[in-house]
Order: sequence, then C-alpha cells, then structure tokens
Amino acid sequence: MKMKKKMSAAQKKEMLWGLAFVAPTILGLIILNFYPVINTLYQSFCKTGDFGKGNTFVGLANYAKALSTNGGETWGALWNTVKYALIEVPFGVAISLILAVLLNKKLKGTSIYRTIFFLPMVCAPAAVAMVWGWLYNQKYGLLNNLFGSNIAWISDPKIAWISIGIIGVWSVIGYNMVLFISGLQEIPSDYYEAAAIDGATGIKQFFYITLPLLSPTTFFIVQTRMIGALTVFDLMFMVMDTSSPALSSVQSLVYIFYKYAFTLGNKGYGAALVMVLVVFIMIVTVILQKAEKKLVYHN
Repeated sequence: MKMKKKMSAAQKKEMLWGLAFVAPTILGLIILNFYPVINTLYQSFCKTGDFGKGNTFVGLANYAKALSTNGGETWGALWNTVKYALIEVPFGVAISLILAVLLNKKLKGTSIYRTIFFLPMVCAPAAVAMVWGWLYNQKYGLLNNLFGSNIAWISDPKIAWISIGIIGVWSVIGYNMVLFISGLQEIPSDYYEAAAIDGATGIKQFFYITLPLLSPTTFFIVQTRMIGALTVFDLMFMVMDTSSPALSSVQSLVYIFYKYAFTLGNKGYGAALVMVLVVFIMIVTVILQKAEKKLVYHN
C-alpha cells in the first residue's frame, strides 16, 4: 500500500493561494445561486404568513393547487409559454441562420448590416416593448396605418400570442446570428472548394456541408433559446395591459409567478409555480440532450 506524500510548505502555500482566488466565485455561487434555489424549494412547501411575515408549512398544498385542473390557470400559462417557444425558437433560428450565411460572405457594408441586426440585443427590453406596443396599437399603430386595417394585434386572444411571438423572434435574431457567424467561420473553406470542383451547387453545399458542420452550434442555440423562451416574462409584462381581454391567452408561467409572489403576496404558491417550471425545463433539456446524439454531427 502506497503512502500518500505529505504536502510541502510550498505546495500548501500554493493551495491556499488557489483557494483564496476561487473563494469569491464560490461565495458568489452559494449566495446568488444555491441559496435562492434551496430557499425557493422550501418556500414552495409553505404559506406566507400575514403581512408577509413568517411561513406556515402546508406540505404539497401549493403544488396540488398549481397542478389542479379546476382553475386551469397554471396549465393555461404553461401552454401559452410552450406556444411562445414554438414561435420564437424555430423561426428565430431559421431566420438567423439565413442571415448569418448571407452576411458571412464578403459583401459591401456587411459590418453595418451585422450591427443593425444585432441592435435589438443591446436595446432595453422596456424600450423594445414600448415601441412594439405603439406599432401594434389598434387605432394609431403604424402597422394598421400601413396596411389600412383595424386589427387588434394585442387585444384579440386569437392572435395576441402570435404578435408577442413575433417580438420575441425579432429580439433574438441578432444574438443567434452572431453565434451562427462564429460557427460558419470555423468551417474549413476546403470543403466548399472540393464540393464546387465536384459540381455541387450552393444549395447542395448548404444542406450537405454547412448544416451538418454547423449542427453543434445550432443545437447550442436551440437549447439556450428554448430555456430563454420558457422563462419569458418581460414581453408579456410590458406589452400587455392588465385589463386586456387577451392577457389570459398570452400570460406565461413566469408572469403568473410574478403576479402571485409579488402582486398578491403569496410567495409560497409563486415558488411552487417556479418549481413546476423548473421540472418542465429539466424534462425538455433531457429530451434535447438525447436528441443531440442522433441529430448533431461531430467531426
């Protein structure tokens, strides 16, 4: 049996310096990540005391209420969240990929176009929501004046969720595009040159070279944007009015969490809603991870 060598004074000193350097990061993770998760999980089993003071343990009562089919608010909000994700993620990825392929070529003004498409990412969400709220205004909005229509873009429950989804697509195009351009620049030009010699057209090169070699980047974008779409809140909160008849068909799960936890003061029930969303996101992530093994090409 081999005896472990004792650390020398210099090694101990080096280890202590290493711990000192990583200590702020570890402390930050504990305070900003681990503690809020544990506290939220604890709160989900409690009922907030009167005037927000103290908690009363109620077991699974909050979860039973959240998952109950009687009210249907949680399930409706979850379905609204999924509908939003089904608009933002596929359309956002497809449009961004097309733009990235076009802007990756040597064209005049490419850097200007890249900046224009990336601008939504650096704009404040409140400003984005305010501008789109004006565009969607039924009486004075630019869209209705442009098309000579009288469409209730964010007041009609049948189309309001599509209108919100369009804003989501517009706001993530720049982020996705930058990642796609980065992935495209990692693909060796030799592949395209060899394909051109063999007579492959640009479309065939796109489907047989670009898409397979870009699949790791595509998967990363899909997974991160799926998580972002399932946790959407700011668009619904800032674009939709609380008196809008379409609010119930648009509000996300994070939106009703905010309503119960901060507006109504029921933090226990709000925490239960968050935990339901966390479990749902974990399920979606596991499905995506399994799909990666079959769909992602690793060269």
